[in-house]
Amino acid sequence: MNPRLEALWKLLPKPVQDAVASTADRLRGVTPPPPPHPDPSRPIRMLVGPVNYAGQGYRWSRAAEADGTVSAVNYVHAENNLLQYPADYTVTWRTTEHSRAWQRSMVETIAAEYTHVLIEACFPIVGGLFSGDLRRQVALLQERGVRVGIVGHGTDVRLPSTHLTSTPWSHFTDSDEWVAAELVEKAVSENLRAIEDIAVPTFVSTAGLLVDLPRAHFLGVVIDPERWANDAPLLERERIRVIHAPTNPHVKGSPLIIPVAQRLHDEGVIEFVQLDRVPNDEMPGVMASADVILDQFRVGDYGVAACEGMAAGRLVLAHVTAQAREEVERHAGMPLPVPETTPDTLEEVLRDIVARRDEYRGIAATGREFVRRLHNGDFSRRVLMTHFLAE
Repeated sequence: MNPRLEALWKLLPKPVQDAVASTADRLRGVTPPPPPHPDPSRPIRMLVGPVNYAGQGYRWSRAAEADGTVSAVNYVHAENNLLQYPADYTVTWRTTEHSRAWQRSMVETIAAEYTHVLIEACFPIVGGLFSGDLRRQVALLQERGVRVGIVGHGTDVRLPSTHLTSTPWSHFTDSDEWVAAELVEKAVSENLRAIEDIAVPTFVSTAGLLVDLPRAHFLGVVIDPERWANDAPLLERERIRVIHAPTNPHVKGSPLIIPVAQRLHDEGVIEFVQLDRVPNDEMPGVMASADVILDQFRVGDYGVAACEGMAAGRLVLAHVTAQAREEVERHAGMPLPVPETTPDTLEEVLRDIVARRDEYRGIAATGREFVRRLHNGDFSRRVLMTHFLAE
């Protein structure tokens, strides 16, 4: 939208915006899609949405369904699913924000057919209802007998001011290159206040987020390990193959590590391959072709990409704080098999891998077991059942 038009649009009262947008949709022949329906034969029926970051809403839904008592449906705004992760129900943000008909139908369907709603990343589950007021939407669903939970994904609940004290490589140290830290601080602070006020069962996708939500439950990300399984040899090439495929170069710390990796490539120590926006369906082949995966070096946590690398039997390098490592080791009963690596130690670690290949093959060999214990869906299902669905 033209900036001047956007400024004028924001001055309009919400009901006027809704009326204008809905009229425009009708003139274009756009009709709101019907809400998604769960399996009525299952005693527990959960709606998860609306962001599906890294396909996790869909994966948590499938994990919850595995014991046969749960029917789970995930939904996502089309604009939040640009990488086309699987989703049960996709609807445009414009519809959820402005269609009163969709909002009414969604509330009635949730109240009549669902027992639980898991809200992702503090996004309003019923779009623009009550001008997107999350507190009022949750209260309405609770009044209708629906149990509500919240799951934090990452930036939505990670305070810059806290993160800056946890790691010197924080992506908020020079966040003007990405998004101003003060803007993130304001948004996250509001989310944390809303979570505190709503006081419902709360979860986080990764262990590092417990720093800002210490009373939340670690849910863990979920992947399909079989999709990544391969029998490709590891660390047998004279020049080991090192891959970096960041979804967000600033957050992953790409500018801090690429010069190091490229210098070692030029010396002939490693073969460094930098990839950009590889389609998700091609990534299993990419992983299998690598010896070492350079994951993320600023957040101090690990997520989906690291789990995929471990499931592929590759050696994953990342910067993961002691807090996150201790938390996942407590749940897994084994250490995180990701050698601690920072932008300052990357060269040393890569040279050490080349010199002591058997040692690092042993570390990589435990990755599949770690994923089985925490990230194949079984652990996440137990957490949801214990702290949310079975209560």
